[in-house]
Amino acid sequence: MTKRLTFVLALASVVGLLLVDTLFAQRMGGAYDLGSYTGNVRYDGKFVFVRMSYSGMGRGGQAWAHDYPWGERRFMTIMTAVSNIDAHVNESSIMAFGDPEMFKFPVIYLCEPGYWQLSEQDALSLRNYLLKGGFLIVDDFRRDQWGNFEFQMTKVFPEGEWKELTAEHDVFHSFYDIPSLDLVPASYNLGGPPTYYGLFEGNDLKKRMYVMVNYQQDISEFWEANPTGLKLIDDAQNQAFKLGINEFMYGILH
Repeated sequence: MTKRLTFVLALASVVGLLLVDTLFAQRMGGAYDLGSYTGNVRYDGKFVFVRMSYSGMGRGGQAWAHDYPWGERRFMTIMTAVSNIDAHVNESSIMAFGDPEMFKFPVIYLCEPGYWQLSEQDALSLRNYLLKGGFLIVDDFRRDQWGNFEFQMTKVFPEGEWKELTAEHDVFHSFYDIPSLDLVPASYNLGGPPTYYGLFEGNDLKKRMYVMVNYQQDISEFWEANPTGLKLIDDAQNQAFKLGINEFMYGILH
């Protein structure tokens, strides 16, 4: 059975379970359901989706909380269905960049970077996390947010140079083969076509990537909307899950 067919079958098999989440989300008010937060997951060796928090208000509430918690729950449902990753599905964690618990987890997720503010101490913490093997995924990134994001990251890696990624990079083949970046359209207009950037060890594309940026892209929008009917379950949505799985797998394996 091909990976593509396996993925589609797995996606179909969990839609019924996800519809239960949808009904609950509608009652709780949808994408910014911070009232569902009951505390971080106690570390037990299983993979945990870690969403990074920061001060700053965005569209409809705290900027960092866009699509919380349904984006990660639906993503983790798919990821665990198609892989052998032992992970928490319905529980996730929210952390600040100065939280020492961050170092226990291989991958962290940041969204809406136009509102992100990073203190010098938090910048040092993030730098140490990335140098020690951590991986940062940046998503829900509009065109006009690059200036602030780049400024914040200069506090972390003043010497860093952003490299545009092509479909040949390992991240697009870490679990699924994504032969063309055109397969994942933007979920809505973020200012231009999706482009992907990486920050690498020694600014060398052949070395380990510290940070991956989904620029002018918001793949978590596909995850969050998956069973709601707001977006059809089509190939674009499948590709958004594949891209997310590849990014997280790259972080776990590298």
